[in-house]
Amino acid sequence: MRRDIFQAVADPTRRAIICLLAVQAMTPNGIAEHFNTTRQSVSKHLRILTECEVLKQEHQGREIYYHLELEKMKEIDHWLEQFRQLWQTRFDQLDDVLSTLKKHKK
Repeated sequence: MRRDIFQAVADPTRRAIICLLAVQAMTPNGIAEHFNTTRQSVSKHLRILTECEVLKQEHQGREIYYHLELEKMKEIDHWLEQFRQLWQTRFDQLDDVLSTLKKHKK
């Protein structure tokens, strides 16, 4: 099944894993230590994040380290950009209204 970036960030645990890995690469056990859940549950989240291409695996000896793929996160940024522009326009309009109200108050 092909997953997308939005499935990756839909779950709060996966978002927390992304935040952890934004700081440094970690092993599955290192990641699991940060959560009050089973190692199998963390493995499921790691599998989904890997399928979404948010994480990459790197083998170092017997250990597997997970790294965040920042380029993949840009898909979210591009999607959000349309809303940023909308919000900025609305904030600018609100500033204009507030400035007009302030002038009329004087």
